[in-house]
Amino acid sequence: MRIGELAEATGATPRALRHYEQAGLMTSAREPNGYRDYDERAVVRVRNIRELLAVGLTLDDIRCFLPCLDGDVTSVRPAAEGLRIARERLAVLDARIAAQTEARDRLAAAVSRAAASA
Repeated sequence: MRIGELAEATGATPRALRHYEQAGLMTSAREPNGYRDYDERAVVRVRNIRELLAVGLTLDDIRCFLPCLDGDVTSVRPAAEGLRIARERLAVLDARIAAQTEARDRLAAAVSRAAASA
């Protein structure tokens, strides 16, 4: 299937698909005219990549999941490396949430003080 067909089947943009390929997460054959040609397994692979991105992993993080990207990622017993990466990413997200919560609380306090003095 061509890149546009894969994009339509997965909800990804052609640009994202080229980016995944450039990152080494997927491959394509080339037709004589230079067009990319993906096999049917690419649909599952792209959906898994998008799912892992949606939970907060990066493309670099996803590389450790390459052996299971063509199947049901959620039903495969996770490798130690995958769990380590997921825990690290979770810690990063927790730190970002804490920082944003602090900023929000400071802003809310400032707004309250300003409203009280107005």
